[in-house]
Amino acid sequence: MGIHDQDLGALIRGARCTLRLTQGQLGQRVGYSASAISRIESGKMRLDPAAAPRFAKALNLSLDQLRGSTVPGRALIATVASTLMPDEEDALRRRGVLAGALATGMTAVVGAGPAAAATADLDDLLFRLPDAGPAPLKNLLSEVVTARRHYTAARYAELGRVLPGLLATAEATREAAGGTVRRQAAALLARGYVLAAELALKEHSDAAWVAADRALTAARSSGLPIPVGEASRVLAITMRRSSRCASAVNLLHNQAAELDPADPRTAAVRTTLLLTAAYSAAAGSDRTTALSLLDEAEDETARHPEAPRGLFTVEATRTQVDLYRISVHNTLGTPDEGVMAADRLNVDHIPTAERRARAWTDIARMHHALGQGTETFAALRRVEQEAPQETRRPALRALTTNLLYGPARIPGLREFAGRTGALV
Repeated sequence: MGIHDQDLGALIRGARCTLRLTQGQLGQRVGYSASAISRIESGKMRLDPAAAPRFAKALNLSLDQLRGSTVPGRALIATVASTLMPDEEDALRRRGVLAGALATGMTAVVGAGPAAAATADLDDLLFRLPDAGPAPLKNLLSEVVTARRHYTAARYAELGRVLPGLLATAEATREAAGGTVRRQAAALLARGYVLAAELALKEHSDAAWVAADRALTAARSSGLPIPVGEASRVLAITMRRSSRCASAVNLLHNQAAELDPADPRTAAVRTTLLLTAAYSAAAGSDRTTALSLLDEAEDETARHPEAPRGLFTVEATRTQVDLYRISVHNTLGTPDEGVMAADRLNVDHIPTAERRARAWTDIARMHHALGQGTETFAALRRVEQEAPQETRRPALRALTTNLLYGPARIPGLREFAGRTGALV
């Protein structure tokens, strides 16, 4: 007899936590997105039987254990914990896993908190910064510019290498300064933590919570609206990823309301907040709010067509409104309503490789939702051309895997899946 979906989800969560894997890391191993792993673990999504062997292998389980065919759910958790942690020295950790399961009233193993699931590299980045001394503001600014260039060029490995030194130097500079210099250093520190949060979000790491919170704290101490808006945006994205969509919309809408829509210096900030709020509303299945916010953002771009660039990773332009319109309709389950926006796009005119790659990703998702496999693969190839590291993100690998095991046989897809890590 099979176990209930929630018990199966609890088993997967328990085995994953025991192996110290994040949802993103497990997703990479089995070809699923981190959000799909989350839905499976919470019992909101059924595990595809065809994927069971991949999950069993990734979690060091047998198929019988995973399918629950021989052991009842509560006993199965204990069996799996013993299998994965046989050494005496792990007894305390094993008891912690089992206590977590029993405390919920079912066989669910709940993580210790968002930051506990962060990847080791990002934990090192956020909690073990290297020693550094203060630097002149112009030198610190140069470091921030370099880091942002790595991000916008989708050079994520390079960004990961420079972030620890940047954050350590920015922290030291802020602490050593006072007055205006301290506020300016705080703004640069906020930008650094925003980059850390964005990198964590790319990796589906819960370390994004820590980075976004630190970004907003630093931004508020700067007293400048642009850093506060940017930090609020990444915090809201992190909230949305944790299914707190309504809270994300409220945060973004309230922050946008504090900005003067007639002030061209903050127009791009306001527009970007509205766009992110629209997508967050769509993620919460609030179609009316999502479309209303999109229209409001489009009106903003019409009033300020020459909004200054460089304030945010997302540019506040009509092109970006169209990109968000595609994303919103993909998320609402109405991808056909985004086709007109996609037809208007000239992706080559988008200024950064990271944004061009994200545009092609949204277009790929649209085509996939419409059942257009060949067009989906063509868009994925464009992602690879723009930013090869993007194709190895969990969400992109999951999309590639879904296409690979779909009904159509697409020339070149298997080779693409192999070099991007979707075929294991």
